[in-house]
Amino acid sequence: MRYLNLVASGFAPPLPEVLAESYLRPYLPVAIYFGLVLAVGVTMLGLSHLLGPSRRRAEKLTPYECGVPLLGSARQQLSIKFYLVAILFVLFDIESVFLIPWAVVYRDLGFAAVTEMLFFVTVLVLGFAYAWKRGGLDWE
Repeated sequence: MRYLNLVASGFAPPLPEVLAESYLRPYLPVAIYFGLVLAVGVTMLGLSHLLGPSRRRAEKLTPYECGVPLLGSARQQLSIKFYLVAILFVLFDIESVFLIPWAVVYRDLGFAAVTEMLFFVTVLVLGFAYAWKRGGLDWE
């Protein structure tokens, strides 16, 4: 209605500008916040680089892991068990995350959802048993 009054008076901007302004206005505080966060981060990094001590010594430039000097090459081969355990952890962790929303609202979902979740849990347990039987969880 306001736009029609502006059109009638001859002072109306083109329609796309009005629509863009009305749709983007709620995001202005978010854009300002992201701009401030970016400015503060860049300022802090710049000030620490300019004002911080910069005495480079061989000891400071050597790589280390948790405060312990490196032993051996970084290119050494690792056992596949490390990767297998990591993948199994991620797999079962993500699948267990699917149980949480279901557990919150399972009473409202009905019998069909309960049977579907029982099927899901059965597949999950069978996969866990298969990984265990094949030795994927054994650590040597």
